[in-house]
Amino acid sequence: MRSELFGTLPDPDRTPVHRWTLERDGVRVRVLTYGGILQSVEVPDGDGAVADVVLGFADLDGYLSHPEPYLGALVGRYANRIAGGRFTLDDRIYHLAQNNAPNALHGGERGFDKRVWDAEPVGDHGLRLSRVSPHGEEGFPGRLEVSATYRLEEGGALRLSYEAVTDAPTPVNLTNHTYWNLGGAASGNAVGGHELRIDGGRVAAVDETLIPIGEPADVTGTRFDFRESRKVGAGYDHNYVLDKGVTGEAVEVAELRHPASGRVLTVATTEPGVQLYTADGFDASLPFAAGDGIALETQHFPDSPNRDDFPSTVLRPGDVYRSETLYRFGNRR
Repeated sequence: MRSELFGTLPDPDRTPVHRWTLERDGVRVRVLTYGGILQSVEVPDGDGAVADVVLGFADLDGYLSHPEPYLGALVGRYANRIAGGRFTLDDRIYHLAQNNAPNALHGGERGFDKRVWDAEPVGDHGLRLSRVSPHGEEGFPGRLEVSATYRLEEGGALRLSYEAVTDAPTPVNLTNHTYWNLGGAASGNAVGGHELRIDGGRVAAVDETLIPIGEPADVTGTRFDFRESRKVGAGYDHNYVLDKGVTGEAVEVAELRHPASGRVLTVATTEPGVQLYTADGFDASLPFAAGDGIALETQHFPDSPNRDDFPSTVLRPGDVYRSETLYRFGNRR
């Protein structure tokens, strides 16, 4: 494990951004202190050829110039959308930036993905990022102490562990926004070359702004049914209700496979949902085209602070927010 200067922010303090490299059992992972970004993940295919399988930029300017795709970022204080940029908690209304008009998205205009985190090694193969989100940051109540640990385990599996505590009730929903392309980040279209399985029999029915409406819908007989592995295709930005429900242990819930290379990614999580996004919103300013990556964002459901029928995302003083997601890499032709 090693650290190097990756760049400096264009702020008055010229805040440095470092890149940490973790290596174990043939897998190499690079993490930035800016935004907790998972910049690269290098894994071998069935023939031993190594490729970077996540979309990312080669320099800091790429992330500063193109923040909205959230490439590889640690997203919070609330991942996904909150309707109308407002929620009520303990009879008080809180207003957030409508940065995905008319809704709030991924923590606001300057969420966790645009902050520099403190970093410290954890053993030989782990990196802990931490920061304090002050009361009122992006409109959220409470002083939140939050950490994210990236750990390469035996066999090269990558475990992401999140923890947070607060001094006032606040919604918390953290995720990682990596876009996967198991054929190699430079190989182009991902949605046409991958097969996907998601262990979720229901998906959030949404309005035109992607806010859930009504009850989650049964996927049977629809294009949203990935309970058996099949080609992905385009046109997805939807949250799946995982069959496992809410658990304290990470349970395998999805598998992404690239038949041409043989690379396989399995995803296990403690979270109750996963957002499937096929990068249809990528625009011409990016070095990637729409569909070049597939995001599998493990998280709670969109707009949960406004939905009493969804699992709660409220963290209260004295409690600890914990979430884990485990990415395992393999080969199968």
